[in-house]
Amino acid sequence: MQEKNLRELLAQVQEGNISIDEAVKELKDLPFKDLGFAKVDFHRELRQSHPEVVFCQGKTPEQIREIVKVLAEKSNNILATRADEVAYQAVKEILPTAQYHKLARIVKVNEHKEITGKGTILVVSAGTADLPVAEEAVITAEAFGNKVERLYDVGVAGLHRLLAHLDKLQQARVVIVVAGMEGALASVVGGLVNVPVIAVPTSIGYGASFNGLAALLAMLNSCAAGVGVVNIDNGFGAARLASLINAI
Repeated sequence: MQEKNLRELLAQVQEGNISIDEAVKELKDLPFKDLGFAKVDFHRELRQSHPEVVFCQGKTPEQIREIVKVLAEKSNNILATRADEVAYQAVKEILPTAQYHKLARIVKVNEHKEITGKGTILVVSAGTADLPVAEEAVITAEAFGNKVERLYDVGVAGLHRLLAHLDKLQQARVVIVVAGMEGALASVVGGLVNVPVIAVPTSIGYGASFNGLAALLAMLNSCAAGVGVVNIDNGFGAARLASLINAI
């Protein structure tokens, strides 16, 4: 239990704003709420500065709706990832202001979150086919209070496209590089900047790319120092890590 929550709750009881019975119920729900099929974590924002995010893939519309309903009781900042149109409609039934970012597969509420990040997160994609993962990173990083810029379709097949934006690369505080095929772009960017580079391999590529495994291994074997790697297609994870770095 967070001390801040206990102090606020005690003050509300002392001021007569809530009854003791209501305070007991609030204390019960502060850590998490058990819905049977999910335990909704109310303390994540207190522990990690960002609220719990709903991962929609594999969940039914009814499950998504109930989880979002409970989260909305505690926070007006809702993010649901890997969401399709059905998931979006489930959220919209509860939160009519919800917006669907189709390419990123994200449902987001509270578009005007205050920017708290210290600098700019730059999201770089190798090709247009990588945009769903890149946009997942962009929308997530924005939802977490960061200024985000895009630099798309600058893969190593035409290196001059990347070098034409060298100033933008070197002005960023964190760079997220999203690439499939052989995943070489992360190493190239890592050799051009003096800030952390978060590499995201994507499942884009022909047969021998093994659904992103080739890009993952190439990024893990990068000869450029300062490059870290997240899992295949994990734009969300890259954005979360970039947000932590940008908050330092």
